[in-house]
Amino acid sequence: MIVRPTLAVLERELLKLFRQPGRLLSALVRPLLWLLVIGAGFEALQGEESGYRVFLVPGVLGLALLFGGVLAAVSTISDRESGVMRMLVIAPLGHYWIVLAKTLGAALSAIVQALMLLVVLGFLGYLGPQLSVPLLALGLAGTALTSASLGMLIASWSRTLDNYATLMNLVIFPAFFLSGSLYPVRKLPDALQVLASLNPYTHGVDLLKHAAVGGSATAVADFGIGADLAVLIAFNTVALAVASVRFSRDAAHEPLIRRLARKPLD
Repeated sequence: MIVRPTLAVLERELLKLFRQPGRLLSALVRPLLWLLVIGAGFEALQGEESGYRVFLVPGVLGLALLFGGVLAAVSTISDRESGVMRMLVIAPLGHYWIVLAKTLGAALSAIVQALMLLVVLGFLGYLGPQLSVPLLALGLAGTALTSASLGMLIASWSRTLDNYATLMNLVIFPAFFLSGSLYPVRKLPDALQVLASLNPYTHGVDLLKHAAVGGSATAVADFGIGADLAVLIAFNTVALAVASVRFSRDAAHEPLIRRLARKPLD
């Protein structure tokens, strides 16, 4: 009974993604700017032998997943405001199912965007024979789910799209800059190391480093695979539990009720 509506939500999220070519283009341009422009600039300062652009590859792949997952979760707010959410709320399923289905849809959307970026990275020669496909799949899934859970957590505290955009910017950039995407966590000052280690997105990127995306895993990974998985599982469990609690029938109907209340009676 749950499988069919879940598949319908996933299909809807993918259709929305492919109907927005600008969104797909930005999913490629944003990380490639970091890799080819900013990475080239820092590599020029450090010297080409530093291999800084190679180090950036897992980080820019994680960046595609982060923005892809968080931005896809915004559909929860737009569905509320348009009244589409009402059809999900009145379904004979628990509210937690809506949160889980929308999270999986956002994660799947992020993975599709990351796979597109992987094709470009392979064409540019950033994927070598040392790449571990099982660890890459684990890293993609873990990072995408974490990004989507983060987006759903933000959405659960947002009343409007403007609200969501503000909270997203307050969360997404600190999460990225304190993730080890741009520099090794172990080389940060002690206080920043602690913050980075508590950042769940850090551990998603670290899994991509273990997969040897762009280079040697032992040279760039900051944590063990077990620690990465433990943090990701703990965060996703807590984030989805909180989002499920926040997502109530009244909250889902509120925008529609406000519009009906403002509408003059005939």
